[in-house]
Amino acid sequence: MSTRPSAGQTKRRVASLAAALMAPTPLWAQAAPLDPAGSNVIFNAVAWLEGTLLGNVATGVAVIAVAATGLMMLTGRIDWRRGATVILGCFIVFGAAAIVAGIRSLAGT
Repeated sequence: MSTRPSAGQTKRRVASLAAALMAPTPLWAQAAPLDPAGSNVIFNAVAWLEGTLLGNVATGVAVIAVAATGLMMLTGRIDWRRGATVILGCFIVFGAAAIVAGIRSLAGT
């Protein structure tokens, strides 16, 4: 006759096994690599894209777009809601770094 463990004993064994597997070990103390292999190419591409989208040319185009939109709003050629959307979009694009920094400071990270 074999003695079969009860359901409660099986659950305790599974829980103790899971706890043993998830317990911190000296291997966890090793630092994970911050930059995986090949990430430098991706980082450079993102930095180029950011420089292009937020550089001098983009800033000049945004200034002209806001000025043209404001003039069109004042002369009645475009409704105020659409004009405010264009101007708000420019503020969000160029202020994204400040917005993210504010959210992170509120989150405490």
